[in-house]
Amino acid sequence: MVRMKLAAAALAGTLLSLPAMAQDKPKELVVGITTFLSGPASVFGVPGKHAADLLIEEINARGGILGVPVKPVYVDEGAGTNQLLSEYRRVVQEQGAPVMLGAISSGSCNALAPVAEDLKVVNVMWDCGTQTIFEDGKWKYSVRTQGHAGAEMMATLLYLMKVKPDFKSIAVVNQDYAWGRESWALFEAGLKALKPDVKVVAELFPKFGAPDFSTEITRLSALRPDVVLSTSWGGDLDTFVQQAAARGLLKQSTFVLPLAESSVERLGNVLPEGVIIGGRGDHYWLHPKTKNTPEMQAFVKKYKEKTGVYPIYPTFHMQQALTGLTKAYEKAGAAAGGKWPSKEQVIAAFEGLEFKTLTGTISIRSDHQGLEDQMLGTTKRVPEYPFAVYDKMALYPGKLVTTPVGEKSLDWFAKATPALVNDKSIETFDYAK
Repeated sequence: MVRMKLAAAALAGTLLSLPAMAQDKPKELVVGITTFLSGPASVFGVPGKHAADLLIEEINARGGILGVPVKPVYVDEGAGTNQLLSEYRRVVQEQGAPVMLGAISSGSCNALAPVAEDLKVVNVMWDCGTQTIFEDGKWKYSVRTQGHAGAEMMATLLYLMKVKPDFKSIAVVNQDYAWGRESWALFEAGLKALKPDVKVVAELFPKFGAPDFSTEITRLSALRPDVVLSTSWGGDLDTFVQQAAARGLLKQSTFVLPLAESSVERLGNVLPEGVIIGGRGDHYWLHPKTKNTPEMQAFVKKYKEKTGVYPIYPTFHMQQALTGLTKAYEKAGAAAGGKWPSKEQVIAAFEGLEFKTLTGTISIRSDHQGLEDQMLGTTKRVPEYPFAVYDKMALYPGKLVTTPVGEKSLDWFAKATPALVNDKSIETFDYAK
């Protein structure tokens, strides 16, 4: 009996020391998806859910992932960080999800990364922008299928320097949490490198979800900066722009809104011409290079039929996450000889993965960070739509504007050179029907 126990213990130790092996194919692949379903950010999060519903329906219609149907389980990020963490654990531990897509808020992603390590669950950061995730930590089980704040802010800075090189003063109005603070720190570091004589006249950080911006607008009206930057998003951005427009502020300064693509249709005629806008990547349903592709037209048609509005950039981020997940499973499955891959095999398959999206191509680096092109433009009013569209567009390659592996974004921004503004790899487009 003693010998049998010793043999069993030795066998168990041997099994634990082996690399994670392929497993039996499950009846369904449970995928937890965290997104804002309530609160002011739901104008951003609910579209992500709508896109997930459509895309998962298409995946299952094609036979699922490696022949297994996908079952989504949604978690409301708007319930707060503590509730989010609790629900995240519940979906993994009680509902058996081997994959989680989380999250939108940078604060949420920072909180979820260590939990994913503890649970050993594949954690696809489908939307959050904080660059510190993979620069300040190394997470085996987390991967990001889109660009981070560094790429967005560098592209925004280069675009501003190109279209308005003579500005002398700038003010910032950002949400007071990780994304708002970090995105401004990056932009300011790059600004000091490229245009050190610019005067920062105000740094304003209203509370996340603030319903009133009269204090900030009053200050901006008095200071009259040449440029007003706001990386705010969702309901906060809508409210700020509406209140600023009512006070004539949008005509007083050049507004730079790198996340405003998600707000243009909701804002309607409130957003005038001449505002610099972006979509946290190259996402735009009127993308000059892909708007007429069958894939884009089919997606726009299905999404508009379902929701009554055009898709916005979180829907494209969701498409990237689910496409990347599918491709990673296929790659891992092929490496496992056609067997169902383990979580460890799936997360390993993301490294070096390259896949096409509705607007371009995503490649995943060795640090689990996705390279994503960035596009910005200037608003224009056209008779075809009751809201502003992109004009004077510039498309920045992800490799050009993303912090290299092993470097910190703040340090990299501080080394920016004027040559980046006119790099030959940047493509430009004007609006066309």
